[in-house]
Amino acid sequence: MKAAAIDCGTNSIRLLIADADPATGALKDLDRRMEIVRLGQGVDRAGRLAPEALARTLEACRRYAGAIEAHGVTPDRIRFAATSATRDAENRADFVAGVRDILGTEPEVITGMEEAALSFTGATRELTGAGTALVVDIGGGSTEFVLGNREVSAARSVNIGCVRLTERHALADPPTAGQIAAMTADIDAALDEAGRSVALAGADTLVGLAGSVTTVAGIALELPAYDPAAIHHSRIPAATVRAVSDRLLTASHAERAAIPVMHPGRTDVIGAGALILARIMARTGAAEVVVSEHDILDGLLWSAVERAS
Repeated sequence: MKAAAIDCGTNSIRLLIADADPATGALKDLDRRMEIVRLGQGVDRAGRLAPEALARTLEACRRYAGAIEAHGVTPDRIRFAATSATRDAENRADFVAGVRDILGTEPEVITGMEEAALSFTGATRELTGAGTALVVDIGGGSTEFVLGNREVSAARSVNIGCVRLTERHALADPPTAGQIAAMTADIDAALDEAGRSVALAGADTLVGLAGSVTTVAGIALELPAYDPAAIHHSRIPAATVRAVSDRLLTASHAERAAIPVMHPGRTDVIGAGALILARIMARTGAAEVVVSEHDILDGLLWSAVERAS
């Protein structure tokens, strides 16, 4: 069965079109792409989607609609989920109406808990031998923590993300020691909050998702270019994550931009994202993080298939 999924977050909008076989659990990618649109620009401060951010995002939706049509996927087999920035925006109805007009499907502004469950499904469906897994999805506006062994046993979404922290602390280039200390305090407070719902220590496997994590992995692996196959299921030691985080937080914008795996849309926010991952690893005591290229987007695709079956 062909189906399509779109994940619209605070920083990026991603598309997956795939052939799925529910009987075997096999998923064959037909088109997987990502664009940085920064939908969450200014949302933490203003509580609204900026007109220019909305325009960028809807233009990406038009391109995605063309790809979906080319693959012959009907609207009943599309699932579109919007996450942190849209949840927080008082004018989200404008966004929902625009997406509906372009794609012919109703976008869902999902809760943090729904986001967490979908991320867990996408990340762990093909991961064997993980035992109890703590899945962390570091987004632009929020971070999800999901604990489970095949099924979710606990989850929590907290409002720390690479875009939100970068904007909140108006980071200098590079950030000052005071700004890094303030971000660290924000992250640690959010970890305290998450820990009241999810056991952050003791899982057999820590699984990291989304662009901040995969970019840190690409840097740690010293890849000459972004390579999803090399990054997927790589294992990055905690000490290496700390070293990459320290490097990014002390580098200038130009130095970060020159890193081969760096997407231009992540250059200004990757320091905050790397710091979130480093603080999570310090709190959990995990020796390493297993990096997954499969995440909420894959979970959305499977849910679209199940709805249409």
